[in-house]
Amino acid sequence: MNNITVIIPTLNEAKAIGSVIDEVLEIGIPRKNIIVVDGGSTDGTVEIARSKGVQVIFQEGTGKSLAIKTGLKYVKTPYVVVMDGDYTYPAKHILDLYAKILEGHDLVIGARKCGKGTQHMVYRFGNWVLTKSFNLLFGTRMSDVLSGMYIARTERLREVVFEMPHFSVESEIAAHIATTTGRIAEIPIHYRRRLGEKKLRILHGLTIARDMIRLAWRYNPAFFIFALGALLLIPGLVLGAWAAYHYFFTGIKYHVKGLVAIILTIGGFISLLQAIMALYMKRIELRMRQRVEILEECLRKILSEK
Repeated sequence: MNNITVIIPTLNEAKAIGSVIDEVLEIGIPRKNIIVVDGGSTDGTVEIARSKGVQVIFQEGTGKSLAIKTGLKYVKTPYVVVMDGDYTYPAKHILDLYAKILEGHDLVIGARKCGKGTQHMVYRFGNWVLTKSFNLLFGTRMSDVLSGMYIARTERLREVVFEMPHFSVESEIAAHIATTTGRIAEIPIHYRRRLGEKKLRILHGLTIARDMIRLAWRYNPAFFIFALGALLLIPGLVLGAWAAYHYFFTGIKYHVKGLVAIILTIGGFISLLQAIMALYMKRIELRMRQRVEILEECLRKILSEK
């Protein structure tokens, strides 16, 4: 457990933070390796955390993203666990996350398994839509990209820019790992009803979706551009179906509109193929990076033996 630092971002979590810290301590994480990063709580969260003997620091700026970025400055271990301070994530899963990342991954996400009454159906549906969108944009196969409990290699986490604010930080971390090493895994974890007031609102989902598009532009611009071009298929097919209907059933020939429909359809189809190709090129790049890292590790071992 000396290899793990747990970062807990907080903002007015007085009802839960004490229990969260107790659970983390129970599984063997040293007090010095627990960092509570507070965003300006006014309900006694800081006092409760300090009474547990863990590190309490005040974040730079506002939002969860900057809280994690601030906490990373104090990390001295090779692995970092990030978990919310609202009691929704059982600390016992830290052991499972750690065991999984030792298999060679750079990021392991705790995919939430929600029991009855733990999460509103609207939020479940929104999370499903956003995760599917992320998978489409980045070529991944995750089931819960927005989970608030995950473990990462410290060196990889420090590579993240932390440009996306607030609740988009999980998607930014996943996007960085997915497009640089591709070594992402998931394990199922239990999800509990939170203690205290919920901060995530439905409108935050729109912000997260917008930020995912920004991330796609940053990490894989070729795929993003071609994916936009593929949208030409929609008006092309609709206009083509309309022109074909009139040609076969009413006898009216719309030559210009038919020609436009053909051009749009062909352009959209070519863009779709190029978008798929861009995804495969990214995967080839990831494989090449992994091979280079393996070669570098072998060379380091050879040189150290000499």
